[in-house]
Amino acid sequence: MKFKIPREKIKQAVSVAEKITGKDASLPILGNIMLKAEDNYLSVIATNLETGIIWDLLAKTETAGSAVLPAGIFSGLVSSLPGSTLLIDKKNDTVSVVDEKTKSNLISLAPEEFPTLPIIDGGDYFNVRADIFCQALTQVANFSGTSSVKPEINGVCVVIENDNIKIVATDGFRLGEKKISTAGKGLLSKKYSIILPARAVREIVAVFGNFQKNIIVYLSDNQIMIDFSDDDGGGRSRIRFMSRLIDGEFPDYQAIIPDAHTTQIGFLKKEILFQLKPAQIFSGKNSEITVEVSVKDKVAKIASRAADFGGYEGETGLLVAEGKDIAIVFNNRFLIDGLSAITADECFLGFSGDDGPALLRSKTGDDFIYIIMPIKKY
Repeated sequence: MKFKIPREKIKQAVSVAEKITGKDASLPILGNIMLKAEDNYLSVIATNLETGIIWDLLAKTETAGSAVLPAGIFSGLVSSLPGSTLLIDKKNDTVSVVDEKTKSNLISLAPEEFPTLPIIDGGDYFNVRADIFCQALTQVANFSGTSSVKPEINGVCVVIENDNIKIVATDGFRLGEKKISTAGKGLLSKKYSIILPARAVREIVAVFGNFQKNIIVYLSDNQIMIDFSDDDGGGRSRIRFMSRLIDGEFPDYQAIIPDAHTTQIGFLKKEILFQLKPAQIFSGKNSEITVEVSVKDKVAKIASRAADFGGYEGETGLLVAEGKDIAIVFNNRFLIDGLSAITADECFLGFSGDDGPALLRSKTGDDFIYIIMPIKKY
């Protein structure tokens, strides 16, 4: 194996791939990156057996071949070298990395021992703009669970039907749903409801979040593959990211979304957050706060109390207040999380009595909704 490549090109790919390597002591090869050179392309490959990546870069290949190098060491080396172009040459098990002023040597493991990544070749797929998809994943990802008995809530559910995509996460106490649309023509033989593991969501956002172009998402019953190609002026590159899916059925969350409200209020997000943040100090280990709405006065009072050292009370005016007066207890951190996920300045909060789910959204749109369960006081 022998090839030349701009350092910045391989630096970016190796830095991303390093984060996808595995830490399994029983399979130490997963802590390595494979380099595969052929046909004037270099493939940077990494996997942890749950997710994997193949990043193809244009390179000047003199001799085809493969090498398997320690991810952290190779990434650190490529990042720290001063040169603009690298010559990487493998002879026997020794890989030399040469730039204009330096030469380093690394020992390669046997390429045939590196796992083969499962590529989805054809089948059902949809197109979506990368940054919009990643923003939607980010908007709901913090609401997923960490349950040992319900693994199906430990990731993000993606529902694809026709041109519509719903991205949902819940931990059983709150739920976020973001709606976006596909981009361009896809091929779907059925409605899909898949559950992405939390790690896969983080990696997808890290790899594709800054791309303002379409990605192709291929689907199967137990895996997805995201395919992105781009000509950035330095030659065409291609990224393929694979992830296993969480096995199981996501909860039927539609049943808990209220379609009517006993009380509904409109408010400026920043005004409520001004009250919730100091209330958090006194909210105790369960992060409990009381929200009391006076419809007539168009005021929301927020209070929290810590038995050991005091309490907090504050109030804010409301833009809209309709229905019945209400006093309800929420987890304050969950309420702050929901408000922080909304990008609009004006928000709507609908209550279903003092023991039913509350619905939070922006004033004007329902492309993002947040459901939060109250804390029942007996």
